[in-house]
Amino acid sequence: MADRRLSEGSMVSSDIQSSDTTRASLVLVIGGMMWGLYWIPVRFLYNLGLTGPWPGIAMYSSALLVLIFLIWRERQTLALQWRDLMVSGMFTGAAFSLYSISLVYTEVVRSILLFYLTPIWGTLLGLFFLRERIGLGRILGLLCGIGGLFVVLGDAGEIPWPKNIGDWLALASGICWALGSLGLYRTSNISASGQVFAFVLGAMVLSLISLVFLPDGALPGISQENALRLLVFALLSALYVLPMIYMTIWPATKLSPARVGLLLMSEVVVGIASAAALSGEPFGLRELLGTALIVSAAVLEIVRK
Repeated sequence: MADRRLSEGSMVSSDIQSSDTTRASLVLVIGGMMWGLYWIPVRFLYNLGLTGPWPGIAMYSSALLVLIFLIWRERQTLALQWRDLMVSGMFTGAAFSLYSISLVYTEVVRSILLFYLTPIWGTLLGLFFLRERIGLGRILGLLCGIGGLFVVLGDAGEIPWPKNIGDWLALASGICWALGSLGLYRTSNISASGQVFAFVLGAMVLSLISLVFLPDGALPGISQENALRLLVFALLSALYVLPMIYMTIWPATKLSPARVGLLLMSEVVVGIASAAALSGEPFGLRELLGTALIVSAAVLEIVRK
């Protein structure tokens, strides 16, 4: 009887864990789709006169104002966890910041897809630090994802290699996200609000540091009319940015870094399609095939047991 109860309890626990994984995976896919449209507010602020890291800084400032109210009640608990928050926030924030800046310096499609070399870094981290086994499903997912990158960026036999500062920043953001998602996975005991606060604060700090090194670091002159529009839009951006980040951070505390990297590829579909429709960037048969391969990588990861 005791063995039977133990077996039933184990089955219930397994079902709950499986349900949590499925829910976290679905939330992350939706969050990735929201990331696919993130380039729009970045480019909008850029067109109003904010160059380099300044579009991101404007949105981070607004998000931090809201987050202070959300984490105020747990400030004492979070203060005790500041070391773990600093590590995860430094890398996830760096990923957020570098990705935002890359959208200013390169094409949306290149920025998104160079970021999505993330599954390679995530799989390596999972292999060496989490002792994950790399099965056939994971290998097929990686092959589809990398194949999609080569199809989209490898026009006329061209290797998808960074060609400008925006490309390099996008590539670096993917590496930082893989490291940051490993930190999130290991600190799942910290509240989602605390992790999001560290995420945005880390992005703000790195963006401020980058002002020293990037060519457009100085705050540009902005007309009084555009300044008011910038202020209003920056404040409203928190209504989009914060849910998007929550839907990225919470699942990342439940899922392995490689799984997170692959599921976030839902951003690719929305990002490439929206860029083609709204920014005039090309979207033909080659882009369609590449996107299909990358989406297949996410699907293979979802159904992988």
